[in-house]
Amino acid sequence: MRSLIIAALAALALPGAGHAAEGTRVQVTGEIIDTWCYYSGVMGSPDAVVGSAHHTCALWCSAGGIPVGLLAEDGTVYMVLKVEDDAQAAGGDTLLRLAAHTVEADGMLYERDGLNYLVVSDVVSDQDITNVNHNDYGNVPSFSIPDPNK
Repeated sequence: MRSLIIAALAALALPGAGHAAEGTRVQVTGEIIDTWCYYSGVMGSPDAVVGSAHHTCALWCSAGGIPVGLLAEDGTVYMVLKVEDDAQAAGGDTLLRLAAHTVEADGMLYERDGLNYLVVSDVVSDQDITNVNHNDYGNVPSFSIPDPNK
C-alpha cells in the first residue's frame, strides 16, 4: 500500500499535458478516517465508520497500510498523501496518533480524475475524538459481526 501512496505522490509531480499538477493551499477541518471501511461499506454505513465506535478498526487499518483520509465537515473526503515532513505518514503507525481525531489541517490540495489529494504541511489543531458515537453503535456495531448463516 505504501508503494501505491508513493506512486500517487510521484504521479502528482510528473508533467502531464506539458505541466506539473498545481495545488491549491487549503485549510480543512474534519476527521481522520479509515478509507477502506468508509468506502467499502464493509463495516456499515458512513456514519458507523467514524468517531469512537470505529477508532480501533481505524488504528488496525492504518497500521496495516490502508491510506487514511480526512472527512471534511462538508462531507468531502481527501486522501491524505503526506502529513508534515513524514512521507510515510499516510499509511502506517506514524499516523496512529490521529486516527478518528478531528483536526484542522493546512496543506496543499491536488485534484485529479475526480479525487482530492491532500499533502498536509501542518496539523494546526488536534481536537481528539469529537465524534463519540458508542451510544448509537456500541464498541462493536452489531452489523459488523458476520452473519454465520451467509
